[in-house]
Amino acid sequence: MPIEHALRSHAGPDWRQIRRRIGVGVAIAGGLVLALFVACAIYVLTLPSVGDAEARVHRIMAVHHGIYHPAPAPRRLGEAVVSVEDEHFYSNFVINVLSGVGRAALATVQASQDPGGSTIQQQLAKELYGHGSSLGATLREIGLGVKLSLQYSKAQILNMYLNAVYYGHGFWGYVSASRGYFGTDPARLNWAEAAMLAGLPQAPSAYDPLEHLALAKERQRHVLDQLVANNYLTDAQADAAYVQPLSLRGVGDGR
Repeated sequence: MPIEHALRSHAGPDWRQIRRRIGVGVAIAGGLVLALFVACAIYVLTLPSVGDAEARVHRIMAVHHGIYHPAPAPRRLGEAVVSVEDEHFYSNFVINVLSGVGRAALATVQASQDPGGSTIQQQLAKELYGHGSSLGATLREIGLGVKLSLQYSKAQILNMYLNAVYYGHGFWGYVSASRGYFGTDPARLNWAEAAMLAGLPQAPSAYDPLEHLALAKERQRHVLDQLVANNYLTDAQADAAYVQPLSLRGVGDGR
């Protein structure tokens, strides 16, 4: 017996036992993931319907005397907003949701008052269904963002978002902002103007180019850099857009 015991003690690992433990671990992990998925699905189902999203956008426009535009968002403005606000917007649905959850969790760990870094769906949900800075409010926005993603196309969500948000200086919606700042329709925006508008919703009063042009230009530069990072512009095109004069209404050539 002592000899057999010594042989067993030097025989190396028991791979059958190791495989069994790995299998049990995988099964437990899978069960937890499934339980979490079911819990999330149940939570999303308890949230309000988002079938009235477009009607809510119209109400926002009516209250603030904005101009609602039902057509798809102009290409340049849409690409600029996606690049700076939610570069995973056109990614797989699951990737987009997980990205938003991850950024919200990071902001919560950092004790941020405003989670920020939300997906466009989450930001639209916040505009339409109420603001909040608590973890519960953030989870609600994520859930409503999921419901928006399931009910509306990407083009519809982007257009509703661009119509619903505030761009500073009393301009609600991208049509009012485009005409108010630059005296032009959104479809005619150049890259310099589109990048300027795309940077405003994050802090519309702070970045108002009619009041704080230097800060607005810094934000414009960031948007242009994100357009390069997401392969919408080359470095040369972004640089050219940055130095292009802005025909801001009431401020000369915008220099």
